[in-house]
Amino acid sequence: MPDYAQRRDRLRRLLKETGADSLLVTDFTNVTYLTGFKGDESYLVVDAKKEILITDRRYSEQLETECPDLELAVREPPVQMLPKLVEVLQAAKVKKLAVEGDSLTLGQATFLQKELAEVEIVPTSQLVLHLREIKDKEEVDLIRGAISVAERAFNVVRAMIRPDMTEKQIADELDHQIRLFGGSGCSFPPIVGVGPRAALPHGRPTEMKAGESPFVLIDWGAKVNFYISDSTRVLTTAKLAPKFEKIYNTVLKANQAGIEAIKPGAIMEDVDAAARKVIEGAGYGKMFGHSLGHGIGLQVHEQPRLAKEQKQPLKAGMVVTVEPGIYIPGWGGVRIEDDVLVTKSGNEVLTTTPKNLYDCVIT
Repeated sequence: MPDYAQRRDRLRRLLKETGADSLLVTDFTNVTYLTGFKGDESYLVVDAKKEILITDRRYSEQLETECPDLELAVREPPVQMLPKLVEVLQAAKVKKLAVEGDSLTLGQATFLQKELAEVEIVPTSQLVLHLREIKDKEEVDLIRGAISVAERAFNVVRAMIRPDMTEKQIADELDHQIRLFGGSGCSFPPIVGVGPRAALPHGRPTEMKAGESPFVLIDWGAKVNFYISDSTRVLTTAKLAPKFEKIYNTVLKANQAGIEAIKPGAIMEDVDAAARKVIEGAGYGKMFGHSLGHGIGLQVHEQPRLAKEQKQPLKAGMVVTVEPGIYIPGWGGVRIEDDVLVTKSGNEVLTTTPKNLYDCVIT
């Protein structure tokens, strides 16, 4: 079980740097990360010595199981969440309140400013997200579990693909198989692009059939115990054309170059550049229009980012995607994506789905 108290203590050290008495956590995902509580409609107030979870009685039994030692402030109808929060903050005599500027809405902030006129409200950015960048052992194990479920589902669906199967049917079947293998569903709506539609990095599945083109791009992930995976593979159902071979092998080399660059201390933009250099050298630089990768964990897009102008060093415990791609309008696209753990001595590729050129051929 994760050490939630240790996570909150790490947050307190960041809170101290802001000069605030307390931090109001309004992002539900961050509340889950800090407490283990998996419900929504909850706020967490953290000060130098304690924390209070503000929620309602619908979650009473759930809270007893998930975080029995947490101090609770339970609202009772007709009291709403914000008035209950004001009551808690007033009782705690908070003078300077840090808030999650990336989560708190303008309406909520206006209400708090009005009701807490004597309290100085200080916006912060990504305090908890910075903590979430480094995964502990339990989190890495949960991500491994999500990857395992996703890959088992993919193997089943791969064996089912026939020429008359549509993009939407492939996506729906992935979700179905992930649930059969124990996941709560896909970690994001699967991206399934046949032929020319594979040139859309975030294309949504349509009624286009797999047999209408020689290849199909599938970007999918599983959500298991609130943690996620994110992978991409391209499958071909016909004889490999020279153009496809060249583009696929270029992307594969870029994927491998990016992975090889990952280690503690490596600068994030340098990892992006290592992969991008391969694609640019093959003459497709303008066809790779997104960053190399991003962090994963409780959400499919977290910090850090492997991208230009990201000058922070990688640290052991980070889990990132490596997903170079080449996208040619009217022809299609190839993206190969793996989930990679930064280790103390280098990296570990967590995904195991084969990705060499001839591994993508299905019959």
